[in-house]
Amino acid sequence: MFTGLVQAIGTVQRAGGSLLITWPHGQALGTPLQLGDSVAVDGVCLTVTRLLPQGFSADVSSETLLRSTLGAKADRGGPVNLEPALRLADRLGGHLVSGHVDGLGQVASIERQPGSWHLALRWSDRRFGRYICDKASVAVNGISLTVAGASEDGSHFWVAVIPHTWSHTTLQHLRVGEDVNLEADLLAKYAEQLLRQGSSDHGSSSAGNSGNRSLSDDWLREHGWG
Repeated sequence: MFTGLVQAIGTVQRAGGSLLITWPHGQALGTPLQLGDSVAVDGVCLTVTRLLPQGFSADVSSETLLRSTLGAKADRGGPVNLEPALRLADRLGGHLVSGHVDGLGQVASIERQPGSWHLALRWSDRRFGRYICDKASVAVNGISLTVAGASEDGSHFWVAVIPHTWSHTTLQHLRVGEDVNLEADLLAKYAEQLLRQGSSDHGSSSAGNSGNRSLSDDWLREHGWG
C-alpha cells in the first residue's frame, strides 16, 4: 500500500526479462530497500528482486506491461516516480493507493496558471469514469491528486497541480497526448462492490423488489447506517 507521495524520480530500463530502476546519486527513497520490498514505480507496485547501489531490478508480467506505461518508458529509458511501501507508523499524507493500475489515460491539455498547472486527462476506458467526481482522489503515475472538476460521466477530468508537486515529480515532463497510469480511489471501488452485493442480497427477498434498487432501508440498517 502507498500514499501517492513521491519520494524520488528515477529511470526505468529493460534488463532482459526484468526492469531496472535507478536514481541519481544524492537521491534516496527515505528508507533502505530489502529484497522482496514493494516499490511504486509510476504508480505500479513492483517487487524488489535484486538490490543495486542506486536502484533495484524487478520482474514484470505481461499484464503489468499491458495495463501500464512501464514497457514503453523502459524502451526509451524514461523517468519514473518512486515511492516505497507505506509503513503502519507513517503519516497518510496523500490517499490510499494500491499500486494496481486500473488503466491508461491520456493528457488532454496542460495550462500554466498563476500558482499552479491545470492538467486535463481522459480515461482510455470510459467505464472507469464512474469513480471520478469533484474533489475525489486519483493517482496519476503514482501521484496522489485531487480532482478539481470532471465531465458528467467522469471520463474527462482535470486537476490543479501545485509548483512543488510539479517540480518534484515526472509531471514536469508530460506532453499533450502522452499516456499516463491511472488508479481510481480504492474506497470508491470497495463501496461500489458493497452496494452491488447489497442489491443482490435483497433483490429477491423484499416484497415488490424487482432487484433494480441498489439500496434498501433494511440493508442500510443491517450494515450500520441506520
